[in-house]
Amino acid sequence: MLIAHTHQLQSSQTQVLLQLRKQLEYPPQLEIWNVHGVDFCSLPPSPTVNTTCENNFITELKLAGNKVLKGGYFEGFAVPNKSLSQNFSMDSFVSTLARLTSLKVVHLVSLGMWGPLPDKIHRLSSLEHLDFSSNFLYGSVPPRISAMVRLQTLVLDDNFFNGTVPNWFDALQNLTVLSLRNNRLGGEFPSSVNSVNTLSEVILSGNEIDGKLPDLSRLRNLHVLNLSGNKLSSSLPALPKGLVMAFLNKNSFSGQVPKEYSQLNHLQYLDVSYNTLTGVPPSGLFSLPNISYLSFASNMLSGLLPHDVDCSSKLGFVDLSNNRLRGSLPTCLNSKSGELIVHSGGNCLSVNSQHQHAQSYCLEIHEARKSGSGGKNAGVTVGVIGGGVVALVVLASAFLILVKRYCSRGMSEQHLLHKPGLNNSDAGFSSEILTSARFISEAAKINAQSLPPCRSFSFEELKVASNNFNETSLLGEGSYGKLYRGRLDNGMQIAIRCLPSKKYSIRNLRLRLDLLAKLRHPHLVCLLGHCIDGGVRHDPRIDKVFLIFEYVPDGNFQALLSGNNPAKVLSWSKRLAALIGVARAVHFLHTGIIPGFFNNRLKTNNILLNEHGMAKLSDYGLSVISGKIDKDEGEAEGRRSSQRRIFEDDAYSFGFIILESFIGPSIESRREAFLLNEMRNKRHRQGSSLDFLVLLESLNTKSGNQRALLNSQDGWQRMVDPFILTTSSRESLSIVISIAKKCMSFDGSRPSFEDILWNLQYAAQVQATADDEQK
Repeated sequence: MLIAHTHQLQSSQTQVLLQLRKQLEYPPQLEIWNVHGVDFCSLPPSPTVNTTCENNFITELKLAGNKVLKGGYFEGFAVPNKSLSQNFSMDSFVSTLARLTSLKVVHLVSLGMWGPLPDKIHRLSSLEHLDFSSNFLYGSVPPRISAMVRLQTLVLDDNFFNGTVPNWFDALQNLTVLSLRNNRLGGEFPSSVNSVNTLSEVILSGNEIDGKLPDLSRLRNLHVLNLSGNKLSSSLPALPKGLVMAFLNKNSFSGQVPKEYSQLNHLQYLDVSYNTLTGVPPSGLFSLPNISYLSFASNMLSGLLPHDVDCSSKLGFVDLSNNRLRGSLPTCLNSKSGELIVHSGGNCLSVNSQHQHAQSYCLEIHEARKSGSGGKNAGVTVGVIGGGVVALVVLASAFLILVKRYCSRGMSEQHLLHKPGLNNSDAGFSSEILTSARFISEAAKINAQSLPPCRSFSFEELKVASNNFNETSLLGEGSYGKLYRGRLDNGMQIAIRCLPSKKYSIRNLRLRLDLLAKLRHPHLVCLLGHCIDGGVRHDPRIDKVFLIFEYVPDGNFQALLSGNNPAKVLSWSKRLAALIGVARAVHFLHTGIIPGFFNNRLKTNNILLNEHGMAKLSDYGLSVISGKIDKDEGEAEGRRSSQRRIFEDDAYSFGFIILESFIGPSIESRREAFLLNEMRNKRHRQGSSLDFLVLLESLNTKSGNQRALLNSQDGWQRMVDPFILTTSSRESLSIVISIAKKCMSFDGSRPSFEDILWNLQYAAQVQATADDEQK
């Protein structure tokens, strides 16, 4: 009887399972398959292995491993100790798997499978549930999956699929769950999804899907919609009335939250945070019968919240933080019972004043929208913009003269140039600070995705990559040494920074390198690793340090602003996108790691654009390695004030970048000449500070011709890049000029990068609206 029971599964099916085990390189969880004569159909199910049979054929195969790549970076090759070896072939594996022709359920999760998923997967024509999540699969999602008409569940989460998101889902009329979360899929949202009325879950979060969302109200069976972490930029879509959970956060949705959402009576969870939504949330959302979670955080909401709001008895969490809301919270959101958690900081509300902005902070946007809606006083707008441009020119030039005058005395208040002695540790952060530097948890989760790990390179690797540091590979040379272009054995292009020769303490240097390696953000040029070379056996000091960065191919922002290459000229919308990207990077450097990085060499030629037009900041944090950092470690207060001064320098430098973005790099020579003419014999007022109002008075009283020029419509147009005049709306340009003026202010009230980022995003939203109207 035992022998008869053992051979219930056909021998051909047994051979296929043993072949699959071999191709998966004998994972430990399949050790039980080693037992001679084992009955695969009678094995007890476990969390890692489960097989089910019907009529002597395998119908379900579920295997779960532990091969997961932390950090999310994968180059398309086998990863030691993470993926299956270089000998693994995904094509051969699928060919073997397809011999189990009766399979209805296949779950192969975290097994380290790598390579493109072949089209022959469609040979599993009886398959109803397919889950290949958490592997190393890349390339396009095979279009022949559309032939698997019995498929009910398709889950390819946490892989590296790229290209355009598929648009053949209308061929799968039995599909209930579609999940492609955390891949690299781009393009527009697949319209074919709207034709699959059986769908109950659509999960496409963590990709690069852009464009507009269609009306989704036809999907009457849809319960879960997760599109978070994409690049969707339309207004919020119409949603089906049966929806239970909606994750629309971390996109670029604009406009107001639709009032129709107040009719979604089954809705329990709504997250629209981290978008650019405006207006006030509909009061009906708070009283939906099943609602338990609402998040509107970090948008552009403004106005007064209504008082007559009824809150559902199931509502447990509401987040309104980091908007521009005014007035007071509705009574039901101001409960002290503890059953309802409400976050409302970062607004201008009359509650929790210690976490609120002043009323003027929220009124600025109110006035900007009010004035923008009129559009009748064109002459006033022209005058404001013209005056702003001139003021910026004056301020920028004044700052250069003051810096030149006072820095020549060698009296830098920030002590950035102290030279360390060879017998002491290098200047800068203490060892305690360096070793305890840590990411704020949320920043780490958001910004470390899809970025490569930092590793150590050998000097021989760099010599081969750069052709022995041949002059033909030289990209440039600056205060932080020469920069070479190179190519690794796997074909990846890199940039190699050769830091100037100096004696480094090996222990302190490694601490600094570890700190720099923690700076991971999509808008920072990624540090791939380092090479430490030089020194002798008993000498703890070294004199050669190389930093290896990703290579960003499409040139720097300054060159693209110059207009020398007409094919690559940037429209106003693209310039705003670059400014927003850099502002996000600097905001992360200031707040995303402790201690913050504040001296970040913000210049247009340090902003690089990749092949997708994404801006990335380079040369950040190099002062930490070179030792050119604040050495004042005695008084905590002294360090804080020093960091604030450097922080303000970042704000000023960014203001100058904004100035170049709409006037162009050629403004520099005109700015110098104009300021020298305006500011001669006018150097100080109220000490050594330069008052913005004084500059305006000087402009009005001493530059009649310039003033008359800029009060005319043609005058200020001569200063703004002509291409910008044809691609920008006046309101968008006015918003950017306003924030630039604040960045370059000398009265100690420069904005934080959070405020800078908010204003730039609002300007981009205004421009997008104008572009849509023009179309």
